[in-house]
Amino acid sequence: MASLFQLPEELLLSPLYERFPCREYQIRSLATLLHPTAAPCRNLVVYGTEATGKSAVVEALLQTLSKASDKEPEPEPSLKFAVINSVQCITGRHLFERTVASVVDAIQWEAPPKKCETLAQLMVELCKMLKYTQRPEGWRLVLVFDAVDRQRDAPPTLLTALARLSEVIPCLTCVFIVTAPPPGFLRTSFAQHIQFSNYTKQEFVKILSATPPPPTPTTTQDDTNFLWSRFCGAVCDALTTSASRTLPSCRHSCEALWPRFTAPILARTHGPREFSKLLIASRVHFQDESLLNPSIVFVKPGAASLVTAVNGHGPGPAGTPSKHATAQQAMSTATADLTTLLPTTTRLLLLAAYLASHNAAKHDLVLFSTYHHGRRKRRGGGFVAPKRGRPSKHKKISRKLLGAHAFVLERMLAIFAALRCEWAADDGLAVGSVVDGDVGMAISTLASLRLLMKVGMAGDPMDRGGKWRINVGWDVIRGVGRSLGIEVEEWLVD
Repeated sequence: MASLFQLPEELLLSPLYERFPCREYQIRSLATLLHPTAAPCRNLVVYGTEATGKSAVVEALLQTLSKASDKEPEPEPSLKFAVINSVQCITGRHLFERTVASVVDAIQWEAPPKKCETLAQLMVELCKMLKYTQRPEGWRLVLVFDAVDRQRDAPPTLLTALARLSEVIPCLTCVFIVTAPPPGFLRTSFAQHIQFSNYTKQEFVKILSATPPPPTPTTTQDDTNFLWSRFCGAVCDALTTSASRTLPSCRHSCEALWPRFTAPILARTHGPREFSKLLIASRVHFQDESLLNPSIVFVKPGAASLVTAVNGHGPGPAGTPSKHATAQQAMSTATADLTTLLPTTTRLLLLAAYLASHNAAKHDLVLFSTYHHGRRKRRGGGFVAPKRGRPSKHKKISRKLLGAHAFVLERMLAIFAALRCEWAADDGLAVGSVVDGDVGMAISTLASLRLLMKVGMAGDPMDRGGKWRINVGWDVIRGVGRSLGIEVEEWLVD
């Protein structure tokens, strides 16, 4: 007796593994749930974020399985499929007629497709072609609705009605490709779900390393392969979280930065195997996201005056400005960008994070408490202890010149809650709960801009016991504080 359950041959799926790397699990799951001799299901939901290969993998797998079933003898099961892209359908009626036309082309129906305006007419036409026509045992049709969650002018019962098609027509399997399905959106008892998760850094590097660029005139192909794999890892570390979260955007970032990264090799100042030196030489390109989209033109404030001073046509003295003046101009520009782009709550949280990172925890009660201690206080709240005995021989370094220390998120929120009434009294900032929607969004903004860095990757990012570290220096914080009328130096305890 032949087995009732038989998976497709591995030789059929191996080309798909090479074509779509890092998607072996999804390909095997789809093959099991769609092949007629395996475990075919009625409804299948394929979901995941954009650019994760959902549509491409499903269509390529169905093409492979349908061609393999056509080559088999007549008694063997056969598989047909039809793909309907909902983005190309303007209305619900357009979707119904496109579905009927796709099924007619897939099964090679003799009669031309008829008009279909409602879900009831769609059911009648599909039953006429699939249910009431004699088919071989094991014959199945897979109907793929791509991006069905983006269908325009869709009836409110569209998805639930499409999910009922397979209950009326036994030889039909409906595949719904969506981005983020809500729970139970098909209103059926059970539907299989397959997730296409976003690629990790290792998967990004593996996929991009499979297609290295051609070698430069001063390198060989082996040197290019060696450098390309490490370069892709550096691009993923620098830009994947903020600007290149999908595979196409990450590939575009690598292609845009590769000529600038290999420029020192063409100039013969660095060798192709000196990856660390090349990375240091081109670190400015990894920090500038404007290179990834040249169509965006952004004129920084003060850039015109700087160019005028360099060319010698401005009011200043002619000649090349000093390095100190150029660095000071760049720092003031960066501070101006932060003060104009960040809202008030986000800037206050950044100041609270700086105080939590550079002040010892033992001074919090003195600085931020409203209780009067009866001792002589400084203007910012810290007290100055009287000097006794001999002066110390060791000179203390100012805390603002030291590196940032890790702090607990709950401590930063406590400082923020204690000081925002005083800092933002004139800005109309709410003084109710501490962690509301605005504060949570502000923390997320600072983390995405890498102004705040989480120490360690374990645990929930919004856990109050998690440790964070500020990623900006004193010059930037002083400018942000002065934009709010706050002298941050008054709140630092040496």
